[in-house]
Amino acid sequence: MTVSLPRIAVLTGGLAVAALGLSACGAATSQSAATPDGRTAATATSATDFGGMDSLVAAAKKEGTLHAMALPRDWANYGALIDGFAKKYGIKVEVENPDGSSQDEINAVTSRKGQDRAPDVLDLGSSFALSGAQQGLFAPYKVASYDGIPAAQKDPQARWYNDYGGYVSIGCDAKRVKHCPTTFKDLLGAEYKGKVALNGNPTKSGSAFGGVWAAALANGGSLDEIQPGLDFFAQLKNNGNYTPVESTPATIEKGETPISIDWDYLNAGYADEFKGKGVDWKVSVPSDGRYAQYYSQAITKDAPHPAAARLWQEYLYSAEGQNLWLGGYARPALMPAMEKAGTLDKDAAAKLPEVSGTVAFPTEAQQNKAKGIIAQGWGKAVSG
Repeated sequence: MTVSLPRIAVLTGGLAVAALGLSACGAATSQSAATPDGRTAATATSATDFGGMDSLVAAAKKEGTLHAMALPRDWANYGALIDGFAKKYGIKVEVENPDGSSQDEINAVTSRKGQDRAPDVLDLGSSFALSGAQQGLFAPYKVASYDGIPAAQKDPQARWYNDYGGYVSIGCDAKRVKHCPTTFKDLLGAEYKGKVALNGNPTKSGSAFGGVWAAALANGGSLDEIQPGLDFFAQLKNNGNYTPVESTPATIEKGETPISIDWDYLNAGYADEFKGKGVDWKVSVPSDGRYAQYYSQAITKDAPHPAAARLWQEYLYSAEGQNLWLGGYARPALMPAMEKAGTLDKDAAAKLPEVSGTVAFPTEAQQNKAKGIIAQGWGKAVSG
């Protein structure tokens, strides 16, 4: 995902179920991490399979490094997650190209196979997680809390599972825009010329992909038909309202993208970030295009640091990790299980953007179909 980027469920107040860059030289060096009795981290399908958490922690500390991509510190509270993991285990977290996209991550996996600079772990838009699993790029691994992840939000082979999610929302700088839009229909107004942006390109970005699908739902489309979303952005382009500048915190502060279609947890986080910076950032979930998705975690099949990769997943799916995402306004996949167990941060949950009604989530077939339509039609829709 990317800050200029940049994840199937039922709602119960929140989402309850639902060869870019430089290529490093040298072969991966940590694939041989193993327990005294010969269990290897590279093939472990659970901590138990590797001799327990103590063995996994020891092996990960010996590797000493976790290599990740496309994890901006201001995206869903990733800065706190990265720092928390590093402090708890003494493992250095290297984040390459933090503003990269899901496609950038997949490209790095395929182009750097066997190299020590291949990413160990991936955080992907759901369509990219599905396609990556189909390509055989991920290692199956069940975290200790795997059973608590709703069945519809994980691969049966544990090659990927959802981590956190949110709704498509409209963010607006109320000091630069007289009347902030709250629906997709509003965005067509003449007062928004040159002001409406997406957080990325939908052919590469999970958040922008979600934005187009939400626009489709607002304009007669469905989970089986995303074309009306492309038509909507073509209309925004033709009337001058759409700007090709991909929104980031920097472009928002500069006034280049005063209206941004993005996940609600990012827009809500920006509202906090911009306090005192002259930006009065308002957030609304459009009632005419209610669309939500999760992102997904996966471990690279040929991860250079396989023990650290598995320990990272254990941390993310612990109560500590899940609550840190919640603190960044993102709805964690284990939210229902944690609420039941009494481990959910209730104060953080109460701060989530309000949403009414229910949301339908796309199937794998629907996502693959939509991804193909976007790949073929986006450039045409917004060019010229």
